[in-house]
Amino acid sequence: MTIDFNKMGGLVPAIVQDVQTKNVLMLGFMNEEAYEKTRQTGRVTFWSRTRNTLWTKGETSGNYLELVSMDIDCDNDTLLVKVIPHGPTCHTGTDTCWGETNETPPLSFLSELQDFIEKRHEEMPEGSYTTKLFRDGVNKMAQKLGEEALETVIEATNGSNDKLIYEASDMLYHLLVLLTAKGMRIEDVALELRKRHDPNWDKKRREAKAAGSMK
Repeated sequence: MTIDFNKMGGLVPAIVQDVQTKNVLMLGFMNEEAYEKTRQTGRVTFWSRTRNTLWTKGETSGNYLELVSMDIDCDNDTLLVKVIPHGPTCHTGTDTCWGETNETPPLSFLSELQDFIEKRHEEMPEGSYTTKLFRDGVNKMAQKLGEEALETVIEATNGSNDKLIYEASDMLYHLLVLLTAKGMRIEDVALELRKRHDPNWDKKRREAKAAGSMK
């Protein structure tokens, strides 16, 4: 698609998003020259409406934005610029121009961890515990998951909160390994739980089961 720079007198809004955390960092404006310079240098460049000149983010502070991708919206007049920020984005010293902390939500790490586990599955490096689990096979993986689940139950009933978190982490890790071995993702589990969150889920499940038994 072609960017329409004419709607706003040669400028388009550029929404800057951290590619890893998905947080919006700032809003700037680009003209064609800023857009091309961003593409060529890999560092995000804007058009300053107050100074009437190009400016590359971080050229004085060193807190530059490393370009990952630029996408055009459906009206061809707004850019979504995905970046890796190097330092705070706002001139005030905060992570974002809204004063927010640019952190990945803790639950998102489960997806990152499974990405890492999948890489282990592909490369099977020697000396890796994860590699050993994959080589042991699904049956032993399932057995290990059961052992970790039992240890989690023991800590929940007779242990400390710290040890409960420790054992629950072991259990989740081994679950991710097992899911990977079976070609599934933790997101599949999340989708199933979201379906069950529907107040009518049990009714729909029983109806589907009844329909299946009639075939």
